[in-house]
Amino acid sequence: MKMTIVGRVRDGLPLAQGLRYVNEEDDYFSNYRAKAEFILKEISRSGPLAPSKMTIRVDHHCFNFMVENGVCFITLCDSSYPRKLAFHYLQDLLNEFQKFDTSLINKVTKPYSFVKFDGIIGNVRRQYTDTRTQSNLSKLNANCRQDLDIVAQDMSTIVERRRRLDMLEKAMAPPKTVSPIWCSPLLEKVALKWTPIGIIIIVAVVLIWSRLILTESFTIMTL
Repeated sequence: MKMTIVGRVRDGLPLAQGLRYVNEEDDYFSNYRAKAEFILKEISRSGPLAPSKMTIRVDHHCFNFMVENGVCFITLCDSSYPRKLAFHYLQDLLNEFQKFDTSLINKVTKPYSFVKFDGIIGNVRRQYTDTRTQSNLSKLNANCRQDLDIVAQDMSTIVERRRRLDMLEKAMAPPKTVSPIWCSPLLEKVALKWTPIGIIIIVAVVLIWSRLILTESFTIMTL
């Protein structure tokens, strides 16, 4: 497992992440983390229609995720890593996460601020680093005749679907009402921005002009 993110489904907020295991440059890590956050947002948008388990193929890696009780667990693995073992890992994370008070989880407002779970992610991950341990081999061999019935899709398919949905939502959105006075949104925006300033300038000029007139009148009367 090269990356793990735990997120809240109702708003797509990432709560915790494991330590960085991608031994690459920052741009590489940021790229995959952005993809994981995109997946979390898509799950949040789908709501109850989102699958509870899924594998998403991207480059030579796979994102595996599990959704349970309003929380999503996402991990990034090499494509060669056993998928069955990856979901055992996510299930163990779920079991550990359920030990926390849900009210505490709901109070989190900042991304990745539930740092109490970061260390737990690291501890659980270490148990799955070596796929050849007796424990992991037992998990792989259990029900080995039973296929892992989990949907798999390419990341490009999900991105394209989101692009089309965004275009559809934009097309169905009601047009912005434009004031008939200005005839265009740009003119209306400029007018709303500069009209108050223009009024202030005009009032100031009028006040200065009135003061000059009064001063001149008073000077004439004193002569």
